[in-house]
Amino acid sequence: MAKWIAKHEAPEPLEGPVVATVTGGTILWFALFLVQLPFYGWFADRGQLWWVWTCAAGGFLGLIGIWYVRGRDAALARHAAEEAEQAAQAAQAEKSAQADRAAQTPPEPGPQT
Repeated sequence: MAKWIAKHEAPEPLEGPVVATVTGGTILWFALFLVQLPFYGWFADRGQLWWVWTCAAGGFLGLIGIWYVRGRDAALARHAAEEAEQAAQAAQAEKSAQADRAAQTPPEPGPQT
């Protein structure tokens, strides 16, 4: 069996409002749980209680997801700030080096008359 080789590079992952998406999903799971609570007996009579508890589990796992994606966004922001600071320091060092070279270079003599 031949090894599969990709013909092109994979695209960059899409970034979007991840925290808002996970928060919305978590709210939806909790809302579904609360909507099903009045019908708990109906679900119990039919052996379908897993519907209720699946929604509760989805809500609680969503809380973990919110905590995770907020931490991820904070880490990405810290990384971007560090990169921007390093780029600013490098630009300042280059500007300072250019100023030093300009100060050390003697002016070229102009045309003599």
